[in-house]
Formats: sequence, C-alpha cells, structure tokens
Amino acid sequence: MTEICRKAPTPMPQSFTPFPPRRKPPSNRPLADLVGGCIGPALGKHGFGEADVLMHWPEIVGESLAGRCQPLRLQWRPRKAGGADLAVEPATLVVRVEGGSALVLQHMGPVIIDKVNTYLGWRCVGKIALRQGPLPMEPRRRPKARVPDPQAIAEAREAVSDVEDPALREALARLGAHALRFEPHPTKK
Repeated sequence: MTEICRKAPTPMPQSFTPFPPRRKPPSNRPLADLVGGCIGPALGKHGFGEADVLMHWPEIVGESLAGRCQPLRLQWRPRKAGGADLAVEPATLVVRVEGGSALVLQHMGPVIIDKVNTYLGWRCVGKIALRQGPLPMEPRRRPKARVPDPQAIAEAREAVSDVEDPALREALARLGAHALRFEPHPTKK
C-alpha cells in the first residue's frame, strides 16, 4: 500500500493552464428579451404564443377600448391528424369585457380583429368571443403633494417659534403651512 502512495505524480498535459480563460462580461440586454423566455411557456398554456398581444393591448386597440376590455386567450381549433401540411385556421380571441361595453365591442369586432392581425403581421384572429366580467382594477396613482407657498411657510414658522424641540417645531411648521394654504370655509348662517 505504501508503494501506491509513493508513485510519482503524472505530468500535466502541455495544453493545461492553471486558470481558465476569462469570460467576456454579459452585455446589457433589454428586459423584454430576458422576460420573454420566462413567461412564454406560461402564456402558451393560455393560448398566447406571444406575449405581444397582452403587453401591447392598449397600443393595438387604443386607450379607450383597452380600458374597457382585456384579452384572455387565443383559442385555436384542434388540428386533424396529419395536419402539419394543412393551412392553419385563424384563432378566436377571447376578450373579457365589462357589461356596459359589450355592445360597443361587439360592433367594433371586425375593426379589432383587423388591428390585432395587422399588429401580428398575419391572419391570426378570425373572430372574437366576448366574456362579460369585471376587469382587474389598476392601482390608483396618488396625487403629488402640493408644496405650500413660501409666505405660508414663513407665517407657520413664525407661529411656532416658541416651541423648544427643533423636530417638533419643524413638524408643526409643515402642518401649519399646509393649513394656511387652504382658505377657511365660510361659516353657515
């Protein structure tokens, strides 16, 4: 057993380098290129081979219609056996729409089909199926806080100048400046 341990180490090949060559750092890529591979299979299960219809829905149909409806999926007809050489039949675009806007969307159907097909570049959609239901609410944006004018800030700081604690004095000055910005309500007679 000691003979095995005393063998001379095998010589290293000529092409061996102790450090592997440095890889080039990855270049910056658009987020859409990276996300497409992640969400593509999930969208494919719902009938969307491409995420473009979902991601660009407001651009495709316009802001006014996009606020009233949302695409749910593309329904493809099942192919017959040996259908690889047959022409693909257009899909049905299933759209969720709020109740009051269903009639408008029904009348706008041919226009929407044309816009989606134009966007995709081929005759992908043949008809639209409407599903009435509530649309998910978009988070409301909070309005920006209005900054009081310098005169109101000066009046408020003067009014709280007797307060000894500087943090409390500054907080009261901000509150007072916002209160002075608004006119008082007229008293009821």
